[in-house]
Amino acid sequence: MEPLLETLNLSKNFGALQAVTNVSLRVAKRTIHSVIGPNGAGKTTLFNLLTGFLVPTSGRITFQGKDITHLPAHKISRLGVSRSFQITSIFPDLSVTENVRIAIQSRTNMSYRFLKALSQKDELEERSREVLRKIGLQDKENLTARSLSHGEKRILDIGIGLSTNPQLLLLDEPASGLVGDEIVRVTNLIKEISSYVTVVLVEHNIDVVLSISNRISVLYYGEVIAEGSPQEVRCNPNVQEVYLGVTC
Repeated sequence: MEPLLETLNLSKNFGALQAVTNVSLRVAKRTIHSVIGPNGAGKTTLFNLLTGFLVPTSGRITFQGKDITHLPAHKISRLGVSRSFQITSIFPDLSVTENVRIAIQSRTNMSYRFLKALSQKDELEERSREVLRKIGLQDKENLTARSLSHGEKRILDIGIGLSTNPQLLLLDEPASGLVGDEIVRVTNLIKEISSYVTVVLVEHNIDVVLSISNRISVLYYGEVIAEGSPQEVRCNPNVQEVYLGVTC
C-alpha cells in the first residue's frame, strides 16, 4: 500500500552542522507514527522540513504521491497537512469557539469577506461546534482560551489543527507539561483522531509513545537508528543505549 507521507534520504544542513541526515520514512494512512530521540536529535527540524518551514538540503518528500519537497508551508497546508507546535498557538483572549472558527475560516472563501450570507455563517458555526465535540470542549465553547487548564489548552491546540480538515496531523510534544488525567485525556484523543486522520507524533513521554504508536522511528544526531513497532523499538539495544536507558 502506498504511504500517505514518504521521505527519501532527506537531509538538512546548517553550514557544517548536519541536523537531519538521509532520513527515509514511510507513514501509513490512519496510523500513529512517532518520532523519538534525545534533545538535539533533529526531530523539530524534521517537522519543519515536512511542513515547508525549512527547505531540505537534499532528498525528497512526497504526500499522497505528490512531490512537496520544495513547496512553501502555506501550499503544503492547503494540501491537507496540519501541525501543532511545542508552544500552543491559541489566541488566549478569544473564546474557545473563536479559536476554532478562525482556523476553519482559513480554509473557506469567507476568510476576508465581511458581508457573509447567513447560511454561510450558520455552516461555520456548526463546523466549529463539530470540532469542539470531537475534542470534548463543547461545554467550554464560550470561555476565553486563557481560562482553560493547561491540558485543555493542549487539546484546543489539537482542535485548531483538526479545524483545517487535514489528512495528516503532525503533533509536536502534545503531552508536554501534562500530568495524570490530563495525559490520559490527550492520549485518548490522539488515538481517537487516528481513526480518521493520520498522525505523526514527536513526544518525550515515552510511556505515551509506547502506548499509542503503531510505528516508531528513532532519531539520533539526525539519523534514523531504529524503526519498528513499539516492542521492537523498546527492545532494540541501540535505542536502549542512546535513549531509553532500560532493557526488556
